[in-house]
Amino acid sequence: MENIKSINFHIITIFPEAFESFIKTSIIWKSLKNNLFNIELYKLWDFSDKKFMHVDSKAFWMHGQVISPKPLSKAINFIKNKINWENIVIYMSPSWDLLNQEKIENYYTNFKNKDIIIICGHYEWIDQRIIEKYVDYQISIWEYILTSWELSAQILIDSLVRHIPKVLWNQKSLEEESFSKFFDRQKEHPVYTRPQIFEEMKVPDVLTSGNHKEIEKWKINNLK
Repeated sequence: MENIKSINFHIITIFPEAFESFIKTSIIWKSLKNNLFNIELYKLWDFSDKKFMHVDSKAFWMHGQVISPKPLSKAINFIKNKINWENIVIYMSPSWDLLNQEKIENYYTNFKNKDIIIICGHYEWIDQRIIEKYVDYQISIWEYILTSWELSAQILIDSLVRHIPKVLWNQKSLEEESFSKFFDRQKEHPVYTRPQIFEEMKVPDVLTSGNHKEIEKWKINNLK
């Protein structure tokens, strides 16, 4: 079994409450309780020096508001000063590097044993100077705009931590799943369970034959 330290996610967000159900659900919750990784939330408003705790301002020559650089810089430096080992800063972006399974596997290899600081923007962008000074990776879940980027951060975290040993009850399931290297990045074959006959539809005979060689051949021949 691979021996790694827990991955620590430090999430800068205007809406930390958006992570409540995510953190307390299923595999994520069990893995957190078992210290397989850690999530810390930082409310961006706590780093504002404005009277009403505002963290955004009107963008130059654009319609709408953008998160200001000062509170974000304070939050990033606060986190960097409290952690003792190598860290990476990720900005969840509406464009740039689009996630796919192969990239997630590479990210996991690069990110494990590190503190990961994730910036959740609001609306489309943050101030470009924060990106230039602090951000190591801009990661997007696809080419569309969200009102806030907490959802995309949750997708990134979920896709990464399932590669941590013991997070999934059977680590071998990572080897044979949609978009895995084993299946040449194709979608997985159809799957069946008991009963063998459901509403007059039968599980393919080969899957109940016990012939492992033929079953493996069937899997490859039925990739979607």
